[in-house]
Amino acid sequence: MKSSSIQDVAQLAHVSISTVSRSFTRPDLVSKATRDKVMKAADELNFSISRSAAALKTGRALRIAVLVSGRLNLWFSSSIIEGLNEVFHDEGYDISIYQMSSTEERSEFFNMLPVRRNVDAVIVISFDIASNEIEQLRSIDVPIIGINSSLPEERGFNAAVRIDDKQGSELAARHLMMLGHRDIVYIRSDREVTLHFSVQGRYESFMACCQANGVEPRVLVTDAGRNRISKVVTQLLSLDHMPTAIACQEDGIAVPLLFQLERNGFTVPNDISIIGYDDSVYARDLGLTTIRQTPVEMAREAARMTLALIEKQPLDEPFKTFPAQLIVRSTTARLHS
Repeated sequence: MKSSSIQDVAQLAHVSISTVSRSFTRPDLVSKATRDKVMKAADELNFSISRSAAALKTGRALRIAVLVSGRLNLWFSSSIIEGLNEVFHDEGYDISIYQMSSTEERSEFFNMLPVRRNVDAVIVISFDIASNEIEQLRSIDVPIIGINSSLPEERGFNAAVRIDDKQGSELAARHLMMLGHRDIVYIRSDREVTLHFSVQGRYESFMACCQANGVEPRVLVTDAGRNRISKVVTQLLSLDHMPTAIACQEDGIAVPLLFQLERNGFTVPNDISIIGYDDSVYARDLGLTTIRQTPVEMAREAARMTLALIEKQPLDEPFKTFPAQLIVRSTTARLHS
């Protein structure tokens, strides 16, 4: 349910916003009849008086905008929101989630924010932001914090946390090559680069590491649709020969692909080795070799940074990189010649 604002209370009570403000912060300056009318309107709108009073006194909205690309039910997105909420909820802040499916939607958000002035900070998850959009936030003194964003320091973010995607992708590539694999397929999604910069970095780092060692992976691209794994399997079966190993951009591709390949008569890892990226919720149960990242931990750190920036406190380490970790399980094996 949409939360009510002080403007909503003023409209329902037929008073000015300043009268609503005084009813909360200086009730002695408002007549009892007017005060009762304001409180009645606040009750009807489920308006939090204590929260509003704090917001009015500090001049803050007590709201954080979180920009997410893609679906919210993905493991990474839901984990990030969980970590953010753990910190913000205890500090009295709400999270407003904005799903961005295109650069146009992103531009509209940043164009309207200076007019609305309804958030205290903006957190951007896993996609790129243009320099002019960052300047729009600076103009209204709203800090911007990145989680797995591209070049946050160079682009003018106030703070950022990220997984070391370069390290993670190199760990994955070297693991497969160490097992003797040279015929490798890399599977990635066909997403707009400016909205999904983190996974773009994974792909580029994986390819560069392989090429530096004389290996040229074949690349298959799938969309974000419901049948994307079936489409990938069709592409794989259409190749002139199957690879000995498959590296996936994320566990969200690797996990269903594992089932689809076995339905088509392939055994993992005897016929094909598979490695994912994320160490998501089902990876351990399925024995998936993957690269571990810790989104809940990263989100908690991002939230703590955000609160410090709102309070104008200096950050000891505003741009923090979390190390990736190779988790070897049963879906990868040494190549038998």
